[in-house]
Amino acid sequence: MTTPRTARGFTLIEVMITVAIVAILSAIALPAYTAYIQRARVPPALDALSALATRMEQRFQDAGRYACPDSLAAAGDFAIGCEAADDGQSYTATATGSGPVSGYGYSINHLGVRVTTAHPKGVPATNCWSMKGSTCDS
Repeated sequence: MTTPRTARGFTLIEVMITVAIVAILSAIALPAYTAYIQRARVPPALDALSALATRMEQRFQDAGRYACPDSLAAAGDFAIGCEAADDGQSYTATATGSGPVSGYGYSINHLGVRVTTAHPKGVPATNCWSMKGSTCDS
C-alpha cells in the first residue's frame, strides 16, 4: 500500500486572495503616506516665517520701523519673501511652495496674523497656518 502524497505550495485561489489583500492595503496606505510626506515638507517654511517675524520685530524695536532683509534664504521647497510698507510701519512675509509643494502658500504680518494663502485642499476660513479637524492647530 502506498502512502498518499501531501500537497505542497499554495493553490491559485490562495495566491489570488493574498494579492487582492495586498492591493487593497496598498490602495489605502499609499495615499496616506503621500499626504504624510507632503505635510512633512511644510514645517521648515513655517519655522522660517516665524524666525523672520522675530527678526522683523527686533529690527522694529531697534530702529522704529520694519525693513525687510536684503536677501532671504529658501526654506526647503519654499521661497521666502518679505514686503515692508514705505512708511516702515507694517510688513508681510510670505512662503510660497515650489516643486513637490507647489500650491502651498503661507504668510505672516506685523500684527502676527498667520494666514494660509494657498493649499491644494483649500484655505481655512480662519487665520492660521494649519488646521486639526475644524480648529486651528497652534
